[in-house]
Amino acid sequence: MQKHTDTASGSTESENGASPDAATKFDAWHTLSVDDISGRLNTDQEAGLTSAEAAERLKRVGPNSIAQAAERSAFSILISQFKSLIVGLLLVATVIAFAMNEQIEGAAILVVIFINAMIGFFTEWRAEQALTALQRQTVPVAHVVRDGHEHEIPAQDLVPGDLVVLSAGTRVPADGRILEAVRLQIEEAVLTGESVPVTKTSEPIAEDDAALGDRLNMAFLGTTITDGRGRMLVTSTGSQTEVGKIGTLINEVVARTSPLEQQLAQLGRLIIGVVLILCAVIVLAGWIRGTTDFWHMMEIGISLAIAAVPEGLPAATTMTLALGMQRMARTRALIRRLPAVETLGSVTVICTDKTGTLTRNEMTVRTIVVDQRHFQVTGTGYEVEGTFQEGNQTVEASANESLVQALQIGMLCNDAAIEREGDETTVLGDPTEAALVVVGEKGGLDRDALADQFPRIGEIPFNSDNKRMVTVHQTSDGQHIEFIKGSPGSLLADSQHHLRDGQAVPLTSEDRKYWEEQNEVLAGAALRVLALGRRERAEGDEEGESGNLVFIGLVGMSDPLREEAKSAIEVCRTAGIRTVMMTGDQQATAGEIARQLGIDHDHDGRPLRLVHGKELVDLDDQRWEQAVADAGVFARVSPEHKLRIVAALQRQGHVVAMTGDGVNDAPALKEADIGIAMGIKGTEVAKENSDMVITDDNFASIVGAIEQGRIIYGNIIRFIHYLFSCNLSEVITVFAALMIGWPLPLAALQILWLNLITDIFPAFALALEPSTPNIMKRRPRDPDTPILPPRLIFLITWEGLLLAAVTLLAFAVGLNWHGSEGDGLKRATTIAFMTLALSQVFHAFNARSRNGSAFTRHLFANAWLWGAVIICVLLQLAAVNIPLLQRVLNTVPPTSSEWALIVTCSLIPVAVVEIVKHVQRMAGKGSDQD
Repeated sequence: MQKHTDTASGSTESENGASPDAATKFDAWHTLSVDDISGRLNTDQEAGLTSAEAAERLKRVGPNSIAQAAERSAFSILISQFKSLIVGLLLVATVIAFAMNEQIEGAAILVVIFINAMIGFFTEWRAEQALTALQRQTVPVAHVVRDGHEHEIPAQDLVPGDLVVLSAGTRVPADGRILEAVRLQIEEAVLTGESVPVTKTSEPIAEDDAALGDRLNMAFLGTTITDGRGRMLVTSTGSQTEVGKIGTLINEVVARTSPLEQQLAQLGRLIIGVVLILCAVIVLAGWIRGTTDFWHMMEIGISLAIAAVPEGLPAATTMTLALGMQRMARTRALIRRLPAVETLGSVTVICTDKTGTLTRNEMTVRTIVVDQRHFQVTGTGYEVEGTFQEGNQTVEASANESLVQALQIGMLCNDAAIEREGDETTVLGDPTEAALVVVGEKGGLDRDALADQFPRIGEIPFNSDNKRMVTVHQTSDGQHIEFIKGSPGSLLADSQHHLRDGQAVPLTSEDRKYWEEQNEVLAGAALRVLALGRRERAEGDEEGESGNLVFIGLVGMSDPLREEAKSAIEVCRTAGIRTVMMTGDQQATAGEIARQLGIDHDHDGRPLRLVHGKELVDLDDQRWEQAVADAGVFARVSPEHKLRIVAALQRQGHVVAMTGDGVNDAPALKEADIGIAMGIKGTEVAKENSDMVITDDNFASIVGAIEQGRIIYGNIIRFIHYLFSCNLSEVITVFAALMIGWPLPLAALQILWLNLITDIFPAFALALEPSTPNIMKRRPRDPDTPILPPRLIFLITWEGLLLAAVTLLAFAVGLNWHGSEGDGLKRATTIAFMTLALSQVFHAFNARSRNGSAFTRHLFANAWLWGAVIICVLLQLAAVNIPLLQRVLNTVPPTSSEWALIVTCSLIPVAVVEIVKHVQRMAGKGSDQD
């Protein structure tokens, strides 16, 4: 073997003239031979780098660490609560109120702003620590060979070209090319998404564009060594590693605003325009008419502006989202950003990882084929609960000698261990081997007793050449026997016999064809297939010698699907939500799992394509959009692929939810409109880049959260409908009175009282309206649809006119009864104030549904609304009966005749709206909806 030795003088050139700095940017290390690798890195394969050369490279390349992102401070989170245009408008109104010596008005608005800001601050007070979490993926110490001796050094001091020793139970400290692998297995799910540990080799791989999961001669930073040992040459450190590249992708992703945030911003701009126009029209109209002096008209205009601004909207929206956040938490969905609650209701596509999300991430033996008979095994995971079945009949494993031998070999040709303590189960070693231990236990075998009966005296670890693992055991009569498990093709090629009824019989060509067909059948069912065999050791035979094997049978195992996943995907389909699976698995496995889950077709029954990661190389944006347009499954995809898939779907107008649990999912989680991380098996990187964390890793919990999101958006529309129609009624009442030439029917403080009392309590209650039964049978709402579509604007307008009309009617009667001067005017304004307040309170029942009647069996379904009505009525009674409030609001206690007028006028809008809804339903112009 050729070796290359650095000089102590710090030479930077290898024999082929390559610089180690340039070498770190090379992406096809897996294609090179061991000698080419050491030459390119200018490193001795036995002695490693010299200390001097390592120090020199560290100066040039930098430490093996990932830069941390600047954390979001508590102050910046607090400031962000005031960035809403509506909140800004309220702040302006506050300043004007104080400037005009209206301290009570200004203080009241400030209280609303403060409550809204505190709610938002305390629910969002989480630092975005994506790259900090990535830092946790690094390894503090590395076992390295320098100057011909082994040392332990800080992992951040590793440089390209370092010779690193790998051992079971540790994490890989950098990216590197494997020089030596002895039973070396590395679990790479955190990076590739594959649940099964990968058996590593030192042989080069021909394909330049091989997926990370197929680069069997590479080890990657942060992955875990589950078995064996090895050595590698470091090829990349820090930000140049695969994990580091993901960190760069995360840093480049710009956080997206939710549809609700965008629509509220548009609404804020609309309100500002309306307020400015309103103020200008009223001030100029009053001044031209000579009603009063300019500054008094300015005061009236500002009062109307305050009436037009829905003070309760920010607080009601924030409270609605916060309450939805709490409800979701009870259903195992933790929301990290308030607007994400509503975004869930807009989702049109869910891009989901397979491992740990749709599956349990626990290998389970499903089928054992021996004696040309199929035995199905029930039970999932690592619990010893399950039976053996043949057809529809339960059988005892001990009744079939061939099955017993298969179970024995699976348990003994095995290095995994399972530790059970209470409800906790820990697997040490390869999950595939753990599944063989569990199925043996299901068959009634005792592993310790078997180990005593057949003590192990030797072994040959699995290697990529013969694709098998061999253990050598001694029998009770002193003979030696080999137990073998591995690739079906490899074991069949070396077998001359197979097992029938517990006895070895010659393996005919028909038998061989049968076993080959059975292997294809099991593999086609998305099962991982292992073959089992044995070999009697004759005197003089070498350990692990090829040939003369007895083929025992086949074992098919899988990572079981979550029981709830299929039904949850069907609910998504009914709701018009497309599910796209993105996985690191092989294409055939991914396709079969998609078929079992129903992901292979859309909600109209049209088949969806299965796309391999190779098809996505070097695509431009247009071809990316074509690739995702009709795809249901993406197999062998990289982190960058996932990111671009999400971006392409978003360019097509989709609101994308992305689920994931690994480091490889983090960039796409951050790019998605709603990133959903798994709480149990998800990495910190995934969680910190998500908007929501599912605490039970259950796909069905995502569907429940989407339903809650739809409910919440419907409730937001309800209270926007309510608030705007109420505020509009106040504006029209004052404006119409001014244009008619009447005295003002409402004082500024009375308007503010209405906005803070009769608006907010019913609005909060409408935010708690229960779900409609068919909410998950509707198509997702178009995120481009404005929060106030023309139909809703028309509804708000005529209902606002109706509320204003009954108020002006009551005011006109009051003026007729008492006159327009002194105490008479005070009584008339009190009548108008109480009429508008109570009509708004009763109007909350109208706002529950745009088409459905308030007087149905659901009338009492929302107890919060009834509570809000009672509170508002009591507060209104206090406003006209408590002396302090009488002085502040300029009111008097109404007489019995005045109360009759107030109540009658207040109930008229409920009757009119009910009649209109009834006519619409009879005309078939709408069904009951949010």
